[in-house]
Amino acid sequence: MEAIPYLAALSALAGLGLAGYYYTWVKKASPGNERMVFLMTEIQKGARAFLKKEYQWVSVFVVAMAILLAIVIAPLAAVTYVLGAFLSAGAGFVGMTVATMANARTTEAAKDGPGKALPIAFRGGAVMGFSVASLSLLGLMVTYLVFVSWFEVKDAFEIVTAFGLGASSIALFSRVGGGIYTKAADVGADLVGKVEAGIPEDDPRNPATIADNVGDNVGDVAGMGADLFESYTGSIIAPISLVAFAASLTAQQSGDAGTIELLVFPMAIALVGMVASIIGSFFVKGGDSTDSHALSKALHMGTNVAMGITAIATVGISYWLFSGDLFDKPWGLALSVVGGLIVGWALGKTAEYYTSDHFGPVKKIAKQSETGPATTVLSGISTGMVSVAASVVLIFIGIGVAYWGGKQTLGPELGGIYGIAVAAIGMLATTGIVVSVDAYGPISDNAGGIAEMAELDPSVRKVTDALDSLGNTTAAVAKGFAVGSAALTALALFKSFEFAVDHAGGTPLNLDLGQVDVFIGLLIGAGLPFLFAALTIDAVGRAANQMIEEVRRQFREIPGLREGVPGVVPDSARCVAISTEASLKEMIIPGALAVVAPLVMGFISVDALGGMLAGSLVTGFALAIFMANAGGAWDNAKKYIEAGNHGGKGSDPHKAAVVGDTVGDPFKDTSGPAMNILIKVMTIVSLVFASAFV
Repeated sequence: MEAIPYLAALSALAGLGLAGYYYTWVKKASPGNERMVFLMTEIQKGARAFLKKEYQWVSVFVVAMAILLAIVIAPLAAVTYVLGAFLSAGAGFVGMTVATMANARTTEAAKDGPGKALPIAFRGGAVMGFSVASLSLLGLMVTYLVFVSWFEVKDAFEIVTAFGLGASSIALFSRVGGGIYTKAADVGADLVGKVEAGIPEDDPRNPATIADNVGDNVGDVAGMGADLFESYTGSIIAPISLVAFAASLTAQQSGDAGTIELLVFPMAIALVGMVASIIGSFFVKGGDSTDSHALSKALHMGTNVAMGITAIATVGISYWLFSGDLFDKPWGLALSVVGGLIVGWALGKTAEYYTSDHFGPVKKIAKQSETGPATTVLSGISTGMVSVAASVVLIFIGIGVAYWGGKQTLGPELGGIYGIAVAAIGMLATTGIVVSVDAYGPISDNAGGIAEMAELDPSVRKVTDALDSLGNTTAAVAKGFAVGSAALTALALFKSFEFAVDHAGGTPLNLDLGQVDVFIGLLIGAGLPFLFAALTIDAVGRAANQMIEEVRRQFREIPGLREGVPGVVPDSARCVAISTEASLKEMIIPGALAVVAPLVMGFISVDALGGMLAGSLVTGFALAIFMANAGGAWDNAKKYIEAGNHGGKGSDPHKAAVVGDTVGDPFKDTSGPAMNILIKVMTIVSLVFASAFV
């Protein structure tokens, strides 16, 4: 048992080794002609410049939080907080760098069909996927070993939990900042280019095209990577902190009977999930068909293999750790984990149903576009809302199964909530390959943009469009995993917060709704996700407005640009600068809200804070599902029409669908994905600072 943290750390190193192998494999591929290399370089320069500036801005916040932690909690908590932030930022930078290197290589490979292009896009994304999972797991295991096992530091688990807060801080700002950047560029490029100027997507005449492709990387690669880094970290920390605070675990008590098994079980699941993801990644192979079903089967083969291996290994681990006299039925916790894994998969499939153009909901939205933008928007909103109901049912089943399974092994007191906590790590055990598949999407999207801007043969764009269409679905699936795990992780962290308050000597939490302060906190918490969504959507609107005006100005003032006169090129650098400056300014208030709100409420009333966390968890989860699925449905309804249905490109239904897609852009790529980070940041801030509130 004592070897599990070491083995988990070794598996993380193996994951980093695989990321390095895929990096060299992708780098060896040809990036294409001179024009393609130029475009790739411009996208890479813009993405790096944005991340550099973003991290400079965020570092101010990280330093301020580290000082606060050092003063209020413990100096060592500040150290692990900075470590979590640094590793999250590092994973994002490495993954984004490789993604911007893989885009032109995917385009070049698409000349020979999807069989060559899909593996490059996937393996480019796999560098991000395994960097995220490996750095998170390695950082956590080193933190655990140093502060819990080796030096037995006082309040060691507060220090370990601070690592998760560091990861959450980077995730929040990366998601919000990257999301504002990418959607400001996307909205500007679409509304002026497609609707007003009537030119194709990614047309080289459009000044916002480069900024749009940069945004795919800073939002959908670096932002999503930081999001799942934080989710994965939180899912491992949640059951560990739950056990530690429930048992009032200290250095002297670390050998208590049964405690060690419960502490290392999440690490063991992460270990087998990492190994399974590594194995699964080698099962992703492209074919010759551009049919979306064939591509989807090829891409998801690795995920399915990884999930199967993880499920089987989990049963074995459960029987190994929990077959002693201290525990009841060892299969109970295995059921919790595997149940979480299945529910995460089901949430992804639900997202796929509501966002893929192969199913009724998206086709209905496309049909509604025949009567204008208003009915397009209304249909998308109703689709998103219906998907919430389906997802809530799945989460309800997942929580019920996990709670019951935990009780079978550990009994009624701690077993149920511990079962829910490990169900979250079940959802994210295969994070390495889940992020790989997700990062594949923006690489394919960029590949299509480069094909268009480099004016390659239409057959190349046909292949990249097939890859890109699948990428929209993979993004929705990844968001399903992320938001599902967020609900379970936040619930476990909430219970840990309750134990931490007791452990710190405070009055036990009273969440009686008859208490005025609890009810007020509940209302405030229910309203916070809506305020957060409003701030981020409004930020996209303001940034997009600047982009729209700049694109219009260039079309108006640069002779021959709209007409495509040879030698006339847009000022793409100005559009990149607009998105960068606007997104960095606009991310500050929404990002700070998630940290400041629980701190202020906690120092006023711990009971009110408990109510606020409960309210934000419920509405935040529902809003995240609604926005992600509505936005994805609008996007694929537009692509369905562009494929030749309901009038095809340039028709009135197409223009209506572009409006719907524009409304959905900040839903699915800015506000929606940031919701799951919001609810976890608020909970983990409360947990870390619990001792200061009492």
